[in-house]
Amino acid sequence: MLASQSPRRRELLRAAGIDYRLAAKFECEELYPATLPAEEVAPYLSLLKSRAYPLSLEHNELLITADTVVVLDGKVLGKPHDEVKAREMLRRLSGSKHSVITGVTLRQSDRERTFSSLSTVRFAPLSDEQIDYYVENFKPMDKAGAYGIQEWIGYVGIESIEGSFYNVMGLPVQRLCRELELFIEALPSCYM
Repeated sequence: MLASQSPRRRELLRAAGIDYRLAAKFECEELYPATLPAEEVAPYLSLLKSRAYPLSLEHNELLITADTVVVLDGKVLGKPHDEVKAREMLRRLSGSKHSVITGVTLRQSDRERTFSSLSTVRFAPLSDEQIDYYVENFKPMDKAGAYGIQEWIGYVGIESIEGSFYNVMGLPVQRLCRELELFIEALPSCYM
């Protein structure tokens, strides 16, 4: 089961041929300790979401939760609350390099595994006109760091990526497939 409202994560799982169903929608306040290092926030939040899932898992069910954060200069850039904040974030990212970290938790009724993936993204310098155009036309308020790499800004603004492109979209698919294989391989024989 995928516990995510992200259409991008659903699209990536489908494209990778991973059969899933959506978990029931639930609320989880995404708070983390202020002292938590920025690179640990995404895995912390994915585990928090997993443990907040309100329904009991059957022995053969697997729950997948994820969280993606953008880290610039050691600080987490979350989702902007409005267009003003989105423009501010994009100005900060313009002409600089930042990290995108996705934490993923795999959980069954009796065990769990959390991992994370890091990609480094370099933005070209963006003009105010480009930033305005993107924010007005693509409304990136639901995206960490105020951008979606698969949208217009990714085509015109991203100079380079080190690591997984799909991680920047919100789910490190190749790593997830490998982790799922390991997780399933480690199942006791009664699960087979």
